[in-house]
Amino acid sequence: MTEKFVVGLVGSPFGLKGFVKVKSLSGEIDHLLKLKSVILRQGAVERVWEIEESAPSFPSVVLKFKGIDTPEDAKALSGAELIANREQASPLKKGEYYIEDLRGLEVILDPSAAPEGVPDDEKPEILGHITDILEGGGGNLVEVKLLSGETRLVPFRDEFFGEVNLETRKIMLLNQWILE
Repeated sequence: MTEKFVVGLVGSPFGLKGFVKVKSLSGEIDHLLKLKSVILRQGAVERVWEIEESAPSFPSVVLKFKGIDTPEDAKALSGAELIANREQASPLKKGEYYIEDLRGLEVILDPSAAPEGVPDDEKPEILGHITDILEGGGGNLVEVKLLSGETRLVPFRDEFFGEVNLETRKIMLLNQWILE
């Protein structure tokens, strides 16, 4: 499982003392306010930054990094990704998953959902892999890359997906027709 996550995005400077606005990617901010240090990634460059001060600024937070003392210094951090360890990320509720943990899962078909008349030894085991989770207006969409190379979007809902097993890296698709 992934041990580090992008938990926020650094936005514009805030105020005159070097604070920056940070947008939480989970929509929650409590975990960001507890951070003492983070990794900021800009392109391929990652650097650990100590956080001197933090405050809520709904719907985001403002952070003051050690050594960033002016709006000009803060502007240089705009666009950086805020990376935190798993234990620093927003806590999960029952039935929730980190997107990073879902990426790469093998999508398998529920054996009872295979088309009629297909012998058990010809039923597909792996249909494809999850490549991403996208936010849609009606909820999250799972991007599945099929073995054929085609990509499909499937709503991440209980009527389409069954068991999610992060240990075996598999997720069960309940109805194959959704991929057609």
